[in-house]
Amino acid sequence: MLSHVPVLVGPALEYLAIRPSGVYVDATFGAGGHARAILERLGDGRLIALDADPRATAVAQQVADSRLTFVQANFRDLGRILDRCKIPLLDGILFDLGVSSMQLDDAERGFSLGKPSVLDMRMDPTSGSSAYDVLSTATERELAEIFFAFGEERSARRIARVIVTRREGGGLPNTTSEFAALISGIVQRPGKRERIHPATRVFQALRIAVNDELDALREGLAHAIVRLRTGGRVAVISFHSLEDRIVKRSFRDDERLEVLTKRPVRPDRSELVENRRSRSAKLRAAQRTETD
Repeated sequence: MLSHVPVLVGPALEYLAIRPSGVYVDATFGAGGHARAILERLGDGRLIALDADPRATAVAQQVADSRLTFVQANFRDLGRILDRCKIPLLDGILFDLGVSSMQLDDAERGFSLGKPSVLDMRMDPTSGSSAYDVLSTATERELAEIFFAFGEERSARRIARVIVTRREGGGLPNTTSEFAALISGIVQRPGKRERIHPATRVFQALRIAVNDELDALREGLAHAIVRLRTGGRVAVISFHSLEDRIVKRSFRDDERLEVLTKRPVRPDRSELVENRRSRSAKLRAAQRTETD
């Protein structure tokens, strides 16, 4: 039923140390791979699964398990969701950040620069502003800040200038393929073979801005740490340096936590062969040792 391959599922479960009667949260349900693995280790415990993407609801409905409660919501709303579910404390929580395979493989969502589609990129396509909306309304300075801060793109100012010029002339691209071609024309150096597509960093930056991903992560982690019981654990799988930096600092700077991963756990060779999308994944985990 679930065709995707969950990333770092073995190490994540090892660090969560699932207790059969425990209460856990999968903060990013996606196609359900990690959730199913957690359920296999649960006895009479409970799993709350969250995902902002409405398509995840249909996947969750296929998991016929009374121990699973699925809520369509962003993990920044974790505290409110747990209150609604009447759950005061957790034994563990897992975050699997970034874009799921389900979203990347759906060309209509606009996450993949290799598949022609509208410039959307919203995790929840029913709310908020799309990537095209951002490109159409943000100032040149705001666009440059997005590309540099969220994509670490060195040509951020030049790209922003061209985008504003194009839209003022009525020629702003409205599809992923056209936008990717525009960015490539600005940043690609003749004769230089790029390790990644020239537009990758800009696409990443736009997606992060559209979904307010970094602030959502900070808020989600804060809620998670507050709700962990003593001995409870939090594990986070991230896919780029901005996310990983937030997780590292949140764990390191919180006196209530003991960091369990001195260095981030990376996929082993066999996982890299099986799932190419796992190549940039990093897992960090921590345990709650003190009460508030």
